[in-house]
Amino acid sequence: MCRVVDLQQAVLAKNDAAADALRAALTARGTAVVNLLSSPGSGKTALLERELTLARERGLSVAALTADLATENDATRLARSGVPVRQVLTDGLCHLEAAMLGRYLDGWLPEDARLLFVENVGNLVCPASYDLGETLRVVLASVTEGEDKPLKYPTAFGLAQLVVVTKTDIARAVDFDEAAFRENVQRVNPGVEVVLTSARADDGVGALLDRALAVAQGAVPHRPVMARPEHGHGHTHAHEQAHSHGEGHAHDHGHEHPHDHGHGDHHGRPHDHDMAQTR
Repeated sequence: MCRVVDLQQAVLAKNDAAADALRAALTARGTAVVNLLSSPGSGKTALLERELTLARERGLSVAALTADLATENDATRLARSGVPVRQVLTDGLCHLEAAMLGRYLDGWLPEDARLLFVENVGNLVCPASYDLGETLRVVLASVTEGEDKPLKYPTAFGLAQLVVVTKTDIARAVDFDEAAFRENVQRVNPGVEVVLTSARADDGVGALLDRALAVAQGAVPHRPVMARPEHGHGHTHAHEQAHSHGEGHAHDHGHEHPHDHGHGDHHGRPHDHDMAQTR
């Protein structure tokens, strides 16, 4: 057991170092990264498409990278916004890591990109422990997922710098208890902002973009109590918290976590596709 814990800590420490280096490089060129985490079906892609479209309408230089186990469906949808989009197919891997992200961005990310939105693999367990070098970490949850979601996934919500509720247009129909949800968020992450949105009803659209731009312009994001002391984005306590709350790492790809990822070697190399469109 000790050897497993040591290996887990080593993998996370290696990722944290890569994340710090990537964050420094992107900050130096003026690009802020927004890491979006959620369960599958949360409405993350629908909201992100609206935010990207709004950014283009405002004349902002933004880009998006979306990661999935299979299909290019999300990239196809996001490309309708008219901004540069890249799809990464992870071939079963349940999360992105900082070194992987750096490789995908090399030679692709536009030099003038002010914001890069990263739509992580739909999963609130694996991605939660991995810093991607982001400037802002956002966790999304739809009104259909239940008010206790933050308590079930304390690492994901506990490290969020912004929490976004989606599909609020159907909140009444599913008896969503907003007050209970907010209370549960605050239990695992005191002080974090919660934003309500509906991509379908156009409610709250633009809030995510505004928060991301503010951080890109130097605003200090919320500092979760679980964050690493250096910069507020990392995960010194994340892995321990996950296990202490029973948040084990059962993955879709059917093996234990973590691995010393030379990614692609164990799962087949991830594929990336440029879905950029010009309009």
